[in-house]
Amino acid sequence: MAKEFLLTDDEFKQIVAMVYKACGIVLGDHKREMVYSRLARRVRKLGFDSFSRYLGYLDSHKEEEFSHFINSITTNLTSFFRENHHFKFLSDTIIPELIQKNQQTKRVRIWSAGCSTGEEPYSIAMTLAGLFPSNWDVKVLATDLDSNVLHKASTGEYSASSVTGLDKSHLENFFLRSKSADIYKVKEQLKSKIHFKRLNLLQEWPMKGPFDLIFCRNVVIYFDKPTKENLFERYADILVPDGYLFLGHSESMGKEQKRFKSLGKTIYRKV
Repeated sequence: MAKEFLLTDDEFKQIVAMVYKACGIVLGDHKREMVYSRLARRVRKLGFDSFSRYLGYLDSHKEEEFSHFINSITTNLTSFFRENHHFKFLSDTIIPELIQKNQQTKRVRIWSAGCSTGEEPYSIAMTLAGLFPSNWDVKVLATDLDSNVLHKASTGEYSASSVTGLDKSHLENFFLRSKSADIYKVKEQLKSKIHFKRLNLLQEWPMKGPFDLIFCRNVVIYFDKPTKENLFERYADILVPDGYLFLGHSESMGKEQKRFKSLGKTIYRKV
């Protein structure tokens, strides 16, 4: 079946190169259909009849269009308490440890890197709730490259189908339900614990840390080996001694990685 728009091999290679340069994501030939379907929406919306015209427009209007281009490509799939064993380890092991370790500062900092539409940082904040003394300064930084999903995350509004996996106590304690629209909105008390910010992981980081733990799940799967290794080094630099790093279920560090020790189940501890 003929495609709506022409995407030549050279144009696909150009797109692949731009995406890699901007955010380190490696797009193989098997991603060509995904690239086509996602960017075709932009081609259509802007009224062009080919990828050639779209790429020309992108080149001359980078300031206005490039974020839309990147947002179209990046993948965002998440849910509340995804990979629940990470949150159990957080509540059962890390939090009691931090309460002992940080007695003097009474300060805890957690980074959700690649927070997507917000389910992960809100799950972290729900896990933390009530486990620290009230006079402690506990905050979660939530960042993502995609400005669209970040905006959704910051609003804290979710459909009924998005919260089906949450138990009744979570819904009652942390959400307000709008019956007319069947929307669940995160309560301000929980939202106030999280700071949402757009960030490209491969560029300079404005925050200095240090962080007690970092969630970077289902992010590095898109990066090539040198990019991953550089990112792991930077995570080690910004973590406290013995800090923790969580990866996604299909991700791992290379055996040559010397700055983290595997604890199993994609949980790593800074050496």
